[in-house]
Order: sequence, then structure tokens, then C-alpha cells
Amino acid sequence: MLIVFGSINVDGVLTTERLPAPGETIVGAGYAIYPGGKGANQAVAAARYGASVSMSGCVGCDANADFALSALTSAGVDTELVTRSDHTPTAYASVWVDANGENQIIVASGANYALEASAVPDITLGNASTVLLQLEIALEQNVALATRAHASGARVVLNAAPFSAVPDALLAAVDVLVVNEIEARALGAALRAGLGSEPGDEHVAAKALAERFGLTCILTLGARGAVAFACDGERHISSLAVDVVDTTGAGDAFVGTLAAALDEGAELDRALQVAAAAGSLACTRLGAQSGLASRDEILAAQEHMPPVKRLGA
Repeated sequence: MLIVFGSINVDGVLTTERLPAPGETIVGAGYAIYPGGKGANQAVAAARYGASVSMSGCVGCDANADFALSALTSAGVDTELVTRSDHTPTAYASVWVDANGENQIIVASGANYALEASAVPDITLGNASTVLLQLEIALEQNVALATRAHASGARVVLNAAPFSAVPDALLAAVDVLVVNEIEARALGAALRAGLGSEPGDEHVAAKALAERFGLTCILTLGARGAVAFACDGERHISSLAVDVVDTTGAGDAFVGTLAAALDEGAELDRALQVAAAAGSLACTRLGAQSGLASRDEILAAQEHMPPVKRLGA
């Protein structure tokens, strides 16, 4: 079973020819309301791929909560571990998307920061479970759950996004770390400060993180695919060439599908291939969850991808 512990949002997506400069007001082309949150997005991506997914998050007692939860249940995600807060509203994100599919996002975290690790009972953890985390909830709750999950023998996957300082206690409990270029450089800078070493660019930083904490570090590179640094060597997977509409959900599609594939027993190379296919397909549609592809679509697209390339061999 895959347990996703993280954020549940509602996203207001505004489309515009270009993103505004600071202090500038521009007229957009339109807007729509979608379910979102990195945790919920990744849970839906995993469910679309066919995983048995349980979502643990926190929402408010408002209409946005009902909207977000109905999207999860419609996708086949179990929401029994979702709690409600009487004091804070469901999280809301304002997403601006330009004509090239690039975006800017502001998130009001709301009930996400009321989520507690105790919402996931010990009985759900163990060596048959995968726990997927992100950084849109209180960091100490991620540390608490990751530590319990690791001790139980569960696989722990962390998407270090959006970036914040990640303590060694969390990284020490992680089996698979997924970072983009910005996150890798930021974590590498912290590692350099702690060890007196020099992990410079994002590739060097990702490799240093893998070696320091004995984990697999996957560096996502957008249209250039992803590079994985693992105990058995480095490998690169390409992205699909697609017509980009909205990049908002691409990272979550990659991470959710990766975790789902690993949870069903796929080797790393296979998991990287289907994750890259899912991330590429997500760029072709609007909306973080509505843009997520089905298992059949992902497997069909994956057939057109080049194989994983081993590096340094």
C-alpha cells in the first residue's frame, strides 16, 4: 500500500499571455478552480497508475474541503486518514500560467499545517508499505512519520518540494529523495556547510546527498528528463517531446507515478521510465490533477521512450 502524507489544496488557476512583473496588473485570459496540493496531486497520480493509495492530510470544515475530497475519492484514493480542522480553512493556491506553460504559485497553507503524524496509525506501516512525503506541511510532522515508517521497514520517499531546510533526521529515514535543480543546489549548499565539502552544481549535490545519507537521489531536469544517483550507479531517463500547455502538475505526476511503480515492485529503471512518461503527459493538459494521465496512457507513451541510459559505464 502507498500512504501519501501531505497537503490538500484547492487551486485557482489563472491563464495569461505573460506573467506580471512586480507591481503590474494585467488582464488574464480566464480562470478555473481545480483540486490540488502536492500531496493530493501525487496521491491521484499514483492512483491513476493503479496503486492502492491512502491519503493522510488535513482540510477545513468548508466547501473547498468537500470539493478537494470528492476529487480524491473520485480518483480512487482512500481518504479515511484525512482529518478536519475547526480552526483553519482548507489550503488555497493561486496559480498563474502563461502562454508557454510556465507558472508562478502562491499557497495559503491553512489546514495543511494542522496535519499531525499521529493521523497515520502504526498498523498501516511496515515492509509492505511505501510512505510518500512532501514539504507543504509542518516539517516536524514529516520527521516524526518518516522516523516511524523507516523503523517499521516501510519504504520512505521524500519529494523535497517546495524547498525548505531539511534536517539530517529526515534524510536519514529516507530511501528515495526526489529534487529538482533548485532544491538539489539548496540541499547541496546545506550539505557543504555541514561537511566542509564542495558539492557545486545540482548533479554534484545530488550525488553527494545520495552518498552521505545512503539513499537514492533522483534529480528532475524538466524537459531534459531526470538523473538518478543510486548505490548501483547513475542513470538518465529522457522526457517525451510534447506540446506544453501547463507544467503545474508535471513534477507531482513524476513523483506520484514513481512511488506507485516502486510500491508495486518495479525496479528503479522501470519506475523512472513510467514516471518520466507521466510527467511529460501532465504538461499537455491544464490543471494539476485533471492533467494526470491514466495507467494505459502512461504505458502507451512509455513504449516510445528511449531506455534508461547508464552513466559512467
